[in-house]
This record gives sequence, structure tokens and C-alpha cells, in this order.
Amino acid sequence: MRVDAVRGSRVLLGERFEPATVRLHHGRIEAVEPFDADVEGLVLEAPHTAYVVPGVVDTHVHINEPGRTEWEGFVSATEAAALGGATTLIDMPLNSIPPTTTPANLAIKQAAARGELMVDVGFWGGAVPGNLADLEPLWEAGVFGFKCFLAHSGVEEFPPLEPPEFTAALGEVARFGGLMIVHAEDPAALAAAPHPASRAYADFLVSRPDHVELVAIRRVLDGARETGCRVHILHLSSARALEMIQQARDEGLPVTVETCPHYLCFAAETIPDAASQFKCCPPIRDSGNREELWSGLRAGVIDTIVSDHSPATAAEKSAGGGDLQQAWGGVSGLQVGFSAVAAEARRRNIGLDAVSRWMSRNTADLVGLGHKGRIEAGADADLAIYDAGVEFRIEATRLAHRNPISAYDGLRYGGRVTRSIVRGNAIDVERPDHDWGQQLRRTPL
Repeated sequence: MRVDAVRGSRVLLGERFEPATVRLHHGRIEAVEPFDADVEGLVLEAPHTAYVVPGVVDTHVHINEPGRTEWEGFVSATEAAALGGATTLIDMPLNSIPPTTTPANLAIKQAAARGELMVDVGFWGGAVPGNLADLEPLWEAGVFGFKCFLAHSGVEEFPPLEPPEFTAALGEVARFGGLMIVHAEDPAALAAAPHPASRAYADFLVSRPDHVELVAIRRVLDGARETGCRVHILHLSSARALEMIQQARDEGLPVTVETCPHYLCFAAETIPDAASQFKCCPPIRDSGNREELWSGLRAGVIDTIVSDHSPATAAEKSAGGGDLQQAWGGVSGLQVGFSAVAAEARRRNIGLDAVSRWMSRNTADLVGLGHKGRIEAGADADLAIYDAGVEFRIEATRLAHRNPISAYDGLRYGGRVTRSIVRGNAIDVERPDHDWGQQLRRTPL
């Protein structure tokens, strides 16, 4: 349903919520006008308990198509995104087959997405051993940057970079002004940690201690210092790295950092044993660490919050019969992330304006999408209506994710996204349309 305006008593304009009417035209925001402005056409009225915010820009999503579409896929992922307030996704170069590590593989990915998108989708490229010469062509083909691993990725077709390869890739990406995003876990530190076969979450946590992240992040910062490459730390789990990152910022290194809803909502001491829906790498740590991550967000050391939606089939998540060393690592949270973070922020007296900044404006700015993540004239008409007066009772079987597995299953939150507007089209949950979304390319500077 195409709408001509969205009207609300609390519309996020800059850093403040104000009464306003947002006029839409041809998929863009034409103007922001007073609340009682006359508008011809269809006006979507937000309830008095609701907030109108920019659509979430989720820059860390594993859609897995082609090759592992049974894990997720463009249809299910973009529908889940739209239902959860995310109007833009940037898809990771794994776990699809083939991975997005060459221009030819990118073309395969783009072909698979054609006609399947309810929201806008762009693509990360991958940096792996042997594809140094492919990085600049991928950049010119429109990827938003390059993901690499320092330790095993979990899939054989996306191997990690050894230290000399990592330095060379950083140098190449710096040469053409790109962005390297890094899964920062150190392989030697991982190998040195105990890895007992166990159903106990406490044992899994011991197998991936804070030290694993700290060593890897130090290597990333050293690489940025040596090459000048712009770097981004993915899914920060350990708050012990915050001081090191702040020092790097003070030094002037071009580093940004993200964390994820599951690190901000859950705590290790409350996770049941053998509950593989909570397994992710790096892991969910204790409640004290969780609160320090919130402090890092408040202080501006952590820039963004992204889902790291990494789904898998029930067979992959239950591999090993509860042995957490064998189960696939990844949390499915694409549809619930914004509402969950908003509720947890409210408990800490953090406003929805800050949540939107971390999940929309800052993520959009990270990848150079300056026309997204904000409500202002000229921006894309991508909006979400978050109603604080509506309870969100999460049932994994009712989420749009392809596989009904979620760490959030059974939780209740006061407040949820009740409507998303994608390029001026209000999502109809009864009649989903997968022609609204567009494929995005990085805009050359």
C-alpha cells in the first residue's frame, strides 16, 4: 500500500521527537511539515502511543542464498526484516555458495536476489586467501566493503587470512579507499583454550575467553596503524576491549565498532545448558560485561548495533545432541532486534532516539548510505512505527525466519514495531510484496 504521508505525535527529527507530518513522493521524503498540515492522498496515522523512526539499516545479516537457502533466503529474510522495522540490509559474503569473493560470484548473488526483496539489500565482498586481485573489481562493482576472518569461519569455502595475507589485504583496501570489516578472534588463542565436549554453556564460554577477542583486535588496530586502512570491528562481545579501542581512536586510527542485540539483552549466567539457540561466536558473556557494553554505547566507543542474523537449520543447530562445541553458532534475531534493544534501553533510561541512532543513522553512515537512516527531506521514505503501547510476545514459530529457532522465543517486551514503510510502501503483513526492495550499490565518492 503506497502512502502519501505519515503523521505522528512523536516523529524523530534529528535527535528529538516532535509532532510532524512526513510527506512522501516517489519513494523519497518530500518534506517534513507541521502535524496538522493538509495532505492530499493517503495519510498513515501513527497511534498516540507510537514513535515514528527511520527504518533500521542492518549492516550485518547472513541471508545465505544461493547455496544454503534452506538456512534462510532473500524472501524470508527481507520479510522478517520488514516486520521488525529493518528497511535496509547489507548481506554478508558467507554463508552463501559461492561466497561473494569475486565479481562473478557477486553477479550470482545479485541474480538470486532479483525479484525477491521486500526491503533494500546491498552486499559486502569477502577477503580470503588468493583473492587480493579481486578486491578492487568488487569495490568498483558496488560492494560496501570487505569481510575477513582471522580464525576459521565455520565454512570451508571462506577461509581465514593468515597474518601476512591480512596485512596485504589491508594495504590493498587502503589503496583504493575501501573498508575492511573483521571477525576478530585469534586462532592461536582459540587453540590454547580448553574445548571439552560439553552441553554446559559455562564450558562453551571458557572455550572462547575474552583474550581471544583482545589479541585479534590488537592485530586489527596494528594493521590499521601500519596501512592506514579503515577498519570495522564486527560483533564486539568482550567489553574488555573498549579501553584499547578508545586509545586507538584517541591516536586517530580509522576504526569503528559494532555490537549486537544478543550481547545487550542476554547474560551467560542465565543461558540454559544445551541451548544452542544462544550459541554464537564470539559468545554471550556475563551480565557485568553486558552492562559495560551499554556503557560503551553511551560513551560513543561502540558506534552501531546490528543483528548478526546468522540462522541455520534445526539439524545444524542441534548437531551433537546438545554438545555446544558441535552446534552451529549463530543467533537468529533479525525480526526482533530493534524492539528488544528498545525495551532493554528503556530499562536503562536510554531513549529511543539513541537506539535509532545506533541502529539506523550510524549504520547507514558506516556504509555511505547518507540518504537512509534519517527523517529529512530528500532521504529515502523508509520508516518504522514503534508502538510502546503494544506488547511483543515472541514465538519462534510465528517469526518470518525460515527456521523457527530463536534465542528470544517466549520473551515478552513492552513495545514493538507495528508497521514498516519501505520506499513509501506500507508493509501489509497479510499480503507481502517482494517487489518493493531494490538492490543497492556503493555510491562512488
